[in-house]
Amino acid sequence: MLKSVKGHKPQSRFDRGVSTVLVGLSSNVILAVIKIFTGIIGNSYALLADGIESTLDIFSSVVVLGGIKISSMPADENHPYGHGKAESLAAMTVSLVLLMAGIGIAVKSVLEIMQPHHAPAFFTLIILVMVIITKEILFRFLFSVGKSVDSLSLKTEAWHHRSDALTSAAAFIGISIAIIGGKGYERADDWAALAASGIILFNGINMLKHSIQEIMDYAPNPETEETIRSIAGRVAGVSAIEKCRVRKSGLNLFVDIHVEVNGDMQVHKAHAIAHEVKDALMTSSLGIADVLVHIEPAKHS
Repeated sequence: MLKSVKGHKPQSRFDRGVSTVLVGLSSNVILAVIKIFTGIIGNSYALLADGIESTLDIFSSVVVLGGIKISSMPADENHPYGHGKAESLAAMTVSLVLLMAGIGIAVKSVLEIMQPHHAPAFFTLIILVMVIITKEILFRFLFSVGKSVDSLSLKTEAWHHRSDALTSAAAFIGISIAIIGGKGYERADDWAALAASGIILFNGINMLKHSIQEIMDYAPNPETEETIRSIAGRVAGVSAIEKCRVRKSGLNLFVDIHVEVNGDMQVHKAHAIAHEVKDALMTSSLGIADVLVHIEPAKHS
């Protein structure tokens, strides 16, 4: 058996993750201030709730940033497989924050529905249009980068922005109904906030499920394993791939693979093939941090 040699996480993947989070973080700070201020002076609880959710987004961005930075730390004596799970824990934390935000907004919305109040001001709609466009752009940007570097915390953070965009869209509809409908429709704004909380809760539960799966070493999609088998199988001297186990840790993958070679082959040659298999996988674009190769005699030999 070829012993594992620790790989290095490509710096570019880490840099992309950090810079992407910082873009979202700075945007959240600006939007949170604008939405909370406008919600107060414009008499819109839906917009105020949206601003509070954006404030929580600031916290979640900091958590994601910390998770990515910790996960990039090299392996040490106490963490021989590195610190990649910090990224999964960050995703779980953000998911829980998302759930708490949804519950809080739902409770407050119900309380506001039960109390009579004035309709929101018209200018709040202008702010909401700006917010919806900005948040949707941020969602697409973060999700695209998260997908390219295979970061669950980035994709979870992206959905945080999408939830914000959906909350703002619901607020826009509610405020429009309240303004157009006039007297008797003032609570439409609060019903919109309540509907948005349901969307937030749904996304929070979905992302929490994925983060738990990653922490539990849930297998990646079948296409990834098939690609790994294909790369290893093309190495000269490899007869077949008996087993292939893949797990994700942070931005990278760890692979355990059983490779079949001619049973009459000399040990040093089989050992060399194992190194070639590992090198082929480590230099691929899959973001593999480490490979453990086990040599098996081919069944037909």
